[in-house]
Amino acid sequence: MQKKFVDKYHWIENDEMLDLVAIAQSSPGPIAVNAATFVGTKMAGTPGALVATFGCILPSCIIVTILAYLYMKYRHLDMMKVILRTLRPAVVALIATAGASILVTSFYPNQQFLIFPVVLFGLSMFLLRAKKMNPITVMVLAGVINVIVSFI
Repeated sequence: MQKKFVDKYHWIENDEMLDLVAIAQSSPGPIAVNAATFVGTKMAGTPGALVATFGCILPSCIIVTILAYLYMKYRHLDMMKVILRTLRPAVVALIATAGASILVTSFYPNQQFLIFPVVLFGLSMFLLRAKKMNPITVMVLAGVINVIVSFI
C-alpha cells in the first residue's frame, strides 16, 4: 500500500500512511478495505470512498469464489494438500515482511532513528507477552502514552 499510495501515486504523505495503518488496524474489518476507504475519501469524498472500497473488495470476492469452487471440486486430491502445505511458508513470509516494513517506517522515518517508537513497541510487546494483557488495552495505552509524549 505504501509503495502505491505514497511513493507511486503521491495520494498521501508518509506520515498519513503511518496514521492510516494505525487507524485501519484498529478499525473493524480488513486493513486493505479500511485503507482504500480512507484514501478514497481523501481523494474524492464519499463517492471516492465507495468506489475505492468496491474496487478493493470485488477482485478478492471473485478470486476467492473461484478458489473455493476449485478447492471443493479437487479437495480430495493429494496434490491439493501438497499445494496448500507449500503455500504456508510463503504466507508467513508475506505477513512478516509487511510487519517489518511497518516497524522500519515507524523506527526510521525520514532516515532518522527515533528511540521513542522503539521503547513504546518494546513496552507493548512486554505487556502483551509477559503480562498477557488484552491487545485492545495495550493499543489504547500506547495511544494515550503517544498523545502524552506528543504534548511534552
